[in-house]
Amino acid sequence: MAEKFKKILIANRGEIALRIIRTCREMGIKTVAIYSTADRESLHVRFADEAVCIGPPASSESYLSIPKIMAAVEITNADAVHPGYGFLSENADFAEVCQEYGIKFIGPRPEQIRRMGDKITAKDTMIKAKVPVVPGNGELLKSAADGLEQAAAMGYPVMIKATAGGGGKGMRIINSKEEFQRAWDSARAEAKAAFGNDGMYLEKYITKPRHIEIQIIGDQYGKVIHLSERDCSVQRRHQKLVEECPSPFMTDELREKMGQAAIEAGKAINYEGVGTVEFLVDADRNFYFMEMNTRIQVEHPVTEEVIDHDLIKEQIKIAYGEPLSGANYYPKSHAIECRINAEDPWNSFRPSPGKISSFHSSKGQGVRVDTHVYAGYTIPPFYDSMIAKLIVRAPTRQEAITKMERALDEFIIEGVKTTVPFHQWLMKQQDFRDGNFDTGWLGQQELPEGK
Repeated sequence: MAEKFKKILIANRGEIALRIIRTCREMGIKTVAIYSTADRESLHVRFADEAVCIGPPASSESYLSIPKIMAAVEITNADAVHPGYGFLSENADFAEVCQEYGIKFIGPRPEQIRRMGDKITAKDTMIKAKVPVVPGNGELLKSAADGLEQAAAMGYPVMIKATAGGGGKGMRIINSKEEFQRAWDSARAEAKAAFGNDGMYLEKYITKPRHIEIQIIGDQYGKVIHLSERDCSVQRRHQKLVEECPSPFMTDELREKMGQAAIEAGKAINYEGVGTVEFLVDADRNFYFMEMNTRIQVEHPVTEEVIDHDLIKEQIKIAYGEPLSGANYYPKSHAIECRINAEDPWNSFRPSPGKISSFHSSKGQGVRVDTHVYAGYTIPPFYDSMIAKLIVRAPTRQEAITKMERALDEFIIEGVKTTVPFHQWLMKQQDFRDGNFDTGWLGQQELPEGK
């Protein structure tokens, strides 16, 4: 087993950087924060042992600049890098540069990231591992005409997807041949702008699917376990808004099948670290591999709460060579996470950056708030609009919903618009309370616009 890390540089910002700092401090590991000039007043800068400014607000000149990050690693003598989520967390080139310079990248190896990062390669890997996949040949489309031919053979509706995609970008649902050309053009343009890659492929669209993901962990010695599921089906334009564990749609039998499939997915690439295997599940509880995220997830606290386990600590221990102990974990209670974004939910979720004049986070038994903001903090307009995650835990789902309603009522953020009112509305919807929803449910609801 390798020596434990003395100092970890966190190649990220905001709440996930602060989250990592807390675990490192409990483990006796020094931390280095990096920040852009826009994040000078962020709490992750204040609470790290050291902080290095790496550039101006633009991500391309700061959080996405591998040379600047590696320079910060060198001047602070960090011996490991934690990428968090987003930014460079699934960038195989970054992981490779760390490897070349003898710096441990806390996550999977470069080749594992590459195999799962390209959607077509990932799908082919899953087919070989006998993990169910969404119908579709997985080949890169040569043209719109090629796509039309495949769609006709497959049957509508279909979904066109960017091979380098993520976060819902470069994806379009197509219900007829008349819609194909327009969807092809817009998806390619969006993918090119977001990922620098406009490669597209086609899959059969699963109607009314649940989005259910399985958390896995793999060590350096070939062992892979799962930590049960998260239901992420409450979405707006493929962007997750609420996550929970266990899923109200899940059965014990389905959990066993999906958990084993996720383990096989991890073993197929000798996966090292914490990762998530994402599935679509149809109304008959048939499940299909969608993608694998080779990083910690935004919604990881949901899993932590129901199994009483620190996933960041597990990442770090695996990175320095500690073997996994124990077997698969199963939910011991129910947890729900609401993403609190600086957005106006009654105005098409328009971003609402600005200065927070008043801030009071929810408290009480079974309530957790992960955030980097405070009264007087100015939310910059340059990054993702998520400013907090409100997580509750209770013995049952209905008790968790009731606790979330109480916690949302206590959550006060003034000076900017936030999605707190949206979540208050959602918790009162009978379909949500009954667990009767899918990934398209929210788009069919009439939100109380204009408040």
